[in-house]
Amino acid sequence: MSESEKQMLAEQLHQDLLTLHGSPVLTLKDVQKALNYRSVAAVKQAIIRHTLPVHTFLMPNRRDRFALAKDVAEFLAEQAFKRENN
Repeated sequence: MSESEKQMLAEQLHQDLLTLHGSPVLTLKDVQKALNYRSVAAVKQAIIRHTLPVHTFLMPNRRDRFALAKDVAEFLAEQAFKRENN
């Protein structure tokens, strides 16, 4: 898989996440589904342990953390690219 193919895959995944969740900002529940974590609690543990593979952030006057759909899509495309090269 070439770099351009990886970029195209990331764009397609990003569009799919936007269509599925309706927002470029994902909740932890959305991240849990996209990255196939067992529960939101498992995602929160990964954040605490600094092992969640995507950046999360806080927003003012909001209770929980969020991630960008683009970051999740790029991570998934990168993983697919690594799988192809192994």
